[in-house]
Amino acid sequence: MIKTKYQRILVALDGSKNSVRGLNEAIYLARQCQAIITGIYVIPRAPHPAFRSPRYPEKPRLRGAQNIMDFAKRYCAQNGVMFEQKIVFGDAGHTIVKFAKDKNFDIIVIGARGVGALKEVFFGSVSNYVLHKSSLPVLVVK
Repeated sequence: MIKTKYQRILVALDGSKNSVRGLNEAIYLARQCQAIITGIYVIPRAPHPAFRSPRYPEKPRLRGAQNIMDFAKRYCAQNGVMFEQKIVFGDAGHTIVKFAKDKNFDIIVIGARGVGALKEVFFGSVSNYVLHKSSLPVLVVK
């Protein structure tokens, strides 16, 4: 039995197996506490406008992100959990930590590794950043 009463759970989603595992854990927590899950998908963007191509493929990335969010919403509904979504552009780690703090979430759930270019790295750079920079509890799922 969970002693802490979570009401608002933020789960980082990117379509990787670990992010789906994270969603599963978030659903488990939400069912125990009658919490609401918010899924966040951060689309990376070149740091400076001068480096962005005029044909930057935002629409396909947004479609991909929306497909993942639609899956997560259906999956949560099948498990009796409310789901909200947030799709944003930016640096994933920083954006997740800032969003969680600004919106007063109770916990962040994140996969240990995502779909980044360095899949072989033991611990993902985004999850590592979130784990060390967040003032909120963080559940890292492998």
